[in-house]
Amino acid sequence: MALGTCVLPSFSPQAAVLRRTSTVASAAAASRIGGFLSSKPYALPPWASGLSHAPSHTFSLGHFPTPIHRWNLPDLPKGTEVWIKRDDLAGMQLSGNKARKLEFLVADAAARGADCVVTAGGIQSNHCRATAVAAKYAGLDSYLILCTPKLLVDRDPGLVGNLLVERLLGAHIDLVSQREFLKFGSVALTELLKKRLLEEGRRPYVIPAGGSNALGNWGYIEAVREIEEQIQSSDGGLQFDDIVVACGSGGTVAGLALGSQLSSLKAKVHAFSVCYGPKYFYDCVQGLIDGLQSGLDSHDIVSIEDAKGLGYAKSTGDELRFVKDVGAATGIVLDPVYTGKAAYGMLKDMSDNQAKWEGRKVLFVHTGGLLGLYDKVDQLSSLAGGWRRMDLEEPVLHANLN
Repeated sequence: MALGTCVLPSFSPQAAVLRRTSTVASAAAASRIGGFLSSKPYALPPWASGLSHAPSHTFSLGHFPTPIHRWNLPDLPKGTEVWIKRDDLAGMQLSGNKARKLEFLVADAAARGADCVVTAGGIQSNHCRATAVAAKYAGLDSYLILCTPKLLVDRDPGLVGNLLVERLLGAHIDLVSQREFLKFGSVALTELLKKRLLEEGRRPYVIPAGGSNALGNWGYIEAVREIEEQIQSSDGGLQFDDIVVACGSGGTVAGLALGSQLSSLKAKVHAFSVCYGPKYFYDCVQGLIDGLQSGLDSHDIVSIEDAKGLGYAKSTGDELRFVKDVGAATGIVLDPVYTGKAAYGMLKDMSDNQAKWEGRKVLFVHTGGLLGLYDKVDQLSSLAGGWRRMDLEEPVLHANLN
């Protein structure tokens, strides 16, 4: 399929939009004056009551529910519908899916009396930037360990994309080389920084890379309840057969897959990995759902496909052209690191295996990450739209001015 040269249909302004109507008490509480950016008790979905590590509180950070609407993508198999869940609109400075996880993690940090949070990720980590925002909302300092190429580890990292937000918020940034990050791992590095902060008299709370742990899983378990209720409140009895999402650290996938399996949703979850291979993420998701004592096998609840292409945060020309074409035709801007690769992989699989997708209703979860576009400006410049100098030599214009 020539994804780089396809012509996409225009987005229909009449597309149906599903919105939940304040059926969850937490959403209503957050909408009241003073309810946003506050801690409140959390009530589990009834179908999740058997899971462990159940949170007692959540800290409202995002604007939920996020809308669901039709997404008119090109060359779909016969009878296939693609809808999109707009978690890129979750707020918190474009934090996307990170807002859902951090609502539970920040609540826990506050409950434990932390005065700062520690986390780690890549130099353009969406998670690290989102953590810096969430921490500041909660009155906490943030310490970010960011990995960068060896040649740049002793240099000012600049102010592009996520780095600009982090540095404007006063986040404390420690750089390590990619080799050091791989050698020691994010767990050892964050524990080392935690130890140093404790010695300074601080009260640090460690958030894992991507916010992916048993507690962070509840962000997308709760998202499944949100989708469930949006479907129930819609007209026409819409039911999704499949859910498609990008996979970068495994937590979003684990929460969606587990929630879909336990709830009435029962949609098959397809994860497109943007860094490591499927085996790594099957094991990762297994560890995350084992942490909740679900008793399920990751292979039974999610299908994981490799979509990393040239590698994490590395884009082919076709992938970038796809991002540009989708944005120009539908108004949906994908990021090149996560959602762009996931949507590209989804359409390629639909083209290669049409019978598998025919007649299916598919929900694509847009996880955000738009600030990552700014790190690709040089590569995107040749694809972006043009400009022109406005012609002011028209006789009529001069006549009116006189």
